Amino acid sequence: MPELPEVETVRRGLAPVLVGACIEQIYTARNNYFFVTPPKTLKARLLGRGVRDLLRHGKYLVALLDDDSKLLLHLGMTGQFVAKQLPRDEHVHIQLSLSNQRHITFRDVRKFGKVEWIPKGKDSKRLTKLGPDALVTNTAWLLSKLKERKIPIKTALLDQSIWAGVGNIYADEGLYRSKVNPNRPSSSLSRAQVDALRTHIQKLLEQAIMAGGSTINDYLMADGQLGGFQNFHHVYGKTGAPCPKCGELIQRITLGGRGTHFCARCQK
Repeated sequence: MPELPEVETVRRGLAPVLVGACIEQIYTARNNYFFVTPPKTLKARLLGRGVRDLLRHGKYLVALLDDDSKLLLHLGMTGQFVAKQLPRDEHVHIQLSLSNQRHITFRDVRKFGKVEWIPKGKDSKRLTKLGPDALVTNTAWLLSKLKERKIPIKTALLDQSIWAGVGNIYADEGLYRSKVNPNRPSSSLSRAQVDALRTHIQKLLEQAIMAGGSTINDYLMADGQLGGFQNFHHVYGKTGAPCPKCGELIQRITLGGRGTHFCARCQK
C-alpha cells in the first residue's frame, strides 16, 4: 500500500496540474466500493468547481474546492493517480478533464482506494480518526501513546490513530535504523529510544519523498514513472539476505497480520 512518501510524491506531482484549474468534465465508472460518494453525486458536486489547494494528511489526499467543500482521495493498495489521460479500461474509476487542458486519472485494479465528497462545514470519519501526520509528530506525543500499549512496537507504528502515514515499509526500515526489535512491547521503550525512533522514521520519510517513494508493485508517481527509494531498503522484502551492517540473515515474521522484516542481531 502506498504510504506517506508515495502519497506526498503524488500530491507534489498533481498540485501544479490541479490547483487553480476548474473541473470541466468528469468520467466515472459504475458505482462500486471505491466510491464512498456515489458517482452521480460526485458528478453533480464537482462539475464546474475550481480547486484551491491539494493537501495531504497521512495517506490521504484532500482537494479544497472553491465552494469550501472537499474531495478526499485514498490510493488503497494498488491505486494509481496520474496527471494524464489514460485509456478508460475496467480499472479506471474516475477521470477529470480540467480547464487548463490537462487530465487527472485514478486507476485501481483492486478497488481498495476511496473517493469521498465532503460538504462545506462537515468532516469525514476517515480523517477525524487519524492521529497527527507522521512528519510533524513530536516525541512527547509518540511516547505518551506508546506507553499506553503493550502490543509489539511494529504493530503500534502501523496504528494510524497514533500517527498517520507510516505503513509496513517505513516501519520495518525505521525500526532497523533505530536498532529496535519489532517484537518489543511498545511500553518498554525509553524516551531516548522513542525519540531516536521518531527521528529516524521522519528522516526516512523525507529521504523517500526525495527519491519519489518506493515502487514495490503498482505504485507510480503522478507522471507515471516508478519511484526510486526501493533501491535503498535495508530489510523490507530482504528475507534471507545478509544484514548490511552485520551479515546476519534478515528474518521475516508476522506481527498483527503483517509481514515484518528485521535483523535479530542488530535489533534488540
